[in-house]
Amino acid sequence: IYAIGDVTDRINLTPVAIAEGRALAETLFNNNPMIIDHENVPSAVFSQPPLGAVGMTEERARREYGEVDIYMARFKPMKNTLSGREERTVTKLVVDPRSDRVLGCHMLGPDAPEIIQGLAIAVKCGATKKQFDQTVGIHPSAAEEFVTMREKVVVPTKLAAD
Repeated sequence: IYAIGDVTDRINLTPVAIAEGRALAETLFNNNPMIIDHENVPSAVFSQPPLGAVGMTEERARREYGEVDIYMARFKPMKNTLSGREERTVTKLVVDPRSDRVLGCHMLGPDAPEIIQGLAIAVKCGATKKQFDQTVGIHPSAAEEFVTMREKVVVPTKLAAD
């Protein structure tokens, strides 16, 4: 008996079920064993505003790594400023300070799912904060915030421990 998708209760997302089905078919019928890596799977909520995320949340990273660095930006994207729209955006990076590896990217705002899909490759490949910082951003874009955030957010000790 084989099980894929939501019945496994791993990650209940359609693209995960499709990937698991493909891996099972490749393994059984093409003699090409495939294993799906369930770490760092991007996800989105297509709400208004939309939300996108890949990798660890701050809470999970603190549980697994203890200390983490948080970078966050809250802003009105340039395209909203020029058009007079009031929509705002929040971007967040969760970084392991020992290895400098980016553990998670999170975004709330217009185009968040599209932007996070691109960042998922970097997180999956183990990109570091330094590599993000060395990347030239596209201006004006909301995505450029992920490569221009330089100031760590100071999290009060009580909140960090919760």
